[in-house]
Amino acid sequence: MRMASTSLPRRAALQALGAAGLAAALPGSARAQSADAWPSRPISYVVPFTPGGSTDVIGRLLAQKLAEALGQPVVVDNKPGAAGAVGASYVAKAKADGYTLFGGTISTHAINASLYKNLPYDPVKDFEPISLVAFLPNVLIVDPNLGVRSVAELIALLKKDPAKRSFASSGAGTSTHLAGEMLADMIGVKLTHIPYKGTPPAMLDVSSGQVTFMFDQITAALPLVQAGKLRLLAVTTAKRMALAPELPTMAEAGVPGFEMASWQAVYGPKNLPPAISQRLAAEITRILQQPEVRDKLTNQLGMDVVAGSPAQLAALMQKEIPRWGELVRKSGATAN
Repeated sequence: MRMASTSLPRRAALQALGAAGLAAALPGSARAQSADAWPSRPISYVVPFTPGGSTDVIGRLLAQKLAEALGQPVVVDNKPGAAGAVGASYVAKAKADGYTLFGGTISTHAINASLYKNLPYDPVKDFEPISLVAFLPNVLIVDPNLGVRSVAELIALLKKDPAKRSFASSGAGTSTHLAGEMLADMIGVKLTHIPYKGTPPAMLDVSSGQVTFMFDQITAALPLVQAGKLRLLAVTTAKRMALAPELPTMAEAGVPGFEMASWQAVYGPKNLPPAISQRLAAEITRILQQPEVRDKLTNQLGMDVVAGSPAQLAALMQKEIPRWGELVRKSGATAN
């Protein structure tokens, strides 16, 4: 009896050792794909911009919902700088084990590829696409005292004396910067770009008449619009936005072919195990279908929610990188 009782624990121990040895012999990706292996500890969600912006808002919303779905904390880690390049570079070097996620944007994964001569990461080779989240239209904004009430009137003003005109942006290399460059290119004038460290100071200078116009998200502009300090002229997307259906598109307002939408997505480091990326994509799609989530992103923030698969996000990047590369080259835009 005594021998039997001691042999069972020994046999269990040997079996455990054997299982451990087998697990150690498995490739890293195979271990990571085990249903029991992930997630077993907190996950970091890196946002490459300061708190309060669209990428941060989306990151915190997804982090909360993913934590509920995965049973582990998902902690937002803001790493701003260089149009998102600082945070992107950090994630590109992270271990591909599902414990580091990235809130990517049109800047980090399309525009930066051609805007920076020595970008410290490759948006295609260093990342694993997980899910597209939303498109974000920008709006064309001017000072009401500028005396223009339409895009056509603004264009006439810009063409009359372009040397005296300028446009603001929330930073070099952002979609707000490239939207201004796109307008200048399409109407055939050379305008001075004035980059700011964020949207608020840029909008204040537009509202005071120090800068002629700018493009930015409607949610950032609304308080000043409602106070009568800014005027909206048009939206940059191909269709009107639900948050301001009376606002014409740039094409409708007299600039045919002008179409631009910033976008938000989720990535992991390259070679993220397929089982993990597919699980995350499925959870994000489910989260974005929740009525309260869609209401916040669509009706409160003006976003167009479009959850998509890893393959769809990869396909979007294949189109966007060369598209913005061409505009950067034509406009001479730089990150400096």
